[in-house]
Amino acid sequence: MNIAMLGSGFIARFYATSLHAQRRIDRVTMVYSRNKDNAQRFAKDYGFQDFTDDMEVAINHSSVDVVVISLPNHLHEEAVAACAKAKKHVLCTKPLGRTAAEAKRMLDLVEEAGIFAGYLEDLCYTPKFLKSLESIKNGSLGRVLWTKSREAHPGPHSDWFWDKEKSGGGAMIDLACHCIEIGRNYIGKKVKPIEVMCWADTQVHPIEAEDHAIGLIKYANGAIGQFEVSWCFRGGMDLRDEVMGTEGTVWINNFLRTGFETFTTGGGDGYVAEKTEVNKGWLFPVGDEAHELGYPNMFTDMFSALEEKREPLETFYDGYVVNAILDAAYKSAETKLWEPVVFEDWRGEDGVTYEKHNASYDADHFLIKEEKLPNGDKKLILKHKISGELSQKVTQA
Repeated sequence: MNIAMLGSGFIARFYATSLHAQRRIDRVTMVYSRNKDNAQRFAKDYGFQDFTDDMEVAINHSSVDVVVISLPNHLHEEAVAACAKAKKHVLCTKPLGRTAAEAKRMLDLVEEAGIFAGYLEDLCYTPKFLKSLESIKNGSLGRVLWTKSREAHPGPHSDWFWDKEKSGGGAMIDLACHCIEIGRNYIGKKVKPIEVMCWADTQVHPIEAEDHAIGLIKYANGAIGQFEVSWCFRGGMDLRDEVMGTEGTVWINNFLRTGFETFTTGGGDGYVAEKTEVNKGWLFPVGDEAHELGYPNMFTDMFSALEEKREPLETFYDGYVVNAILDAAYKSAETKLWEPVVFEDWRGEDGVTYEKHNASYDADHFLIKEEKLPNGDKKLILKHKISGELSQKVTQA
């Protein structure tokens, strides 16, 4: 398919590089940028002729099948509206909107137009994430109790990110959108997020938005999703996920420590990895940066879904849910209270309640814990089902 790229900056280049890699058949053939010189340079770098500083010209070009939005957050709605009007399929970078209301308008636009729409949440397509998610869905962790996702780095690349009005916020709108959707996948997208408790502050930078935040999201089934995000972290880009279940645990390090380490005195001047702050000493390159961040898997899913007339793994509706959770997080950061997640349109399960599942040891006792002692003995910690009395039982080796 022929693709119009809206935007010519950092993320647009990541997208184009992924789309043109490994002899892929879907190609960028048109680029729009607010700066025509940047558009021309982008077209030259990726080997095509058509470029423009008029968004509607790019979208409505006769050869274009799909539009990819890699623009600043405050331009997403305008671009989606133009795609809907032109009946062009659209893929939009994260976050979908600056608020849930903005995201909902975009969702309504594409659904009313009957066009394909995909939410470009790359970190839900990393190889480690996809493998861990499959394992969890197959029951290897039992019932998921808690997820934690962390993204921290020294701050984004472009000035508009730091502008609260244009971006919609700070580190949360930029990074927690990833973390929230990662947690939703692990817990289950049909499970309703109920309320959010969040701390956020501006600790380092002279900006109006937050540069550091921590949040907890409570789900209807009792699971907790946690996010940690920062634009204050020094030392590169830290991407880590954890999942704890009744039967197991997953730890994932996606980027900063991947087993690839090198030392240099700084004689060279090459690119190391995204958000790397130095180019000498011990460095931690990434073998295939786009692949480790999920871009090839993401675009494979998007274009396959479009051809197969199915929904992709990440949809505009998912983007709307993430924005609704973020709205509650921002409100909680102000009120210092648990704040409800408000949905104008909830499409998951309703009526799910939190039920504790206690393991029985025998007819009279619950099993709290079983362990092997250093001397080889086996110890059981038990609770009587009626009296509540705690006891222990030791079986000698």
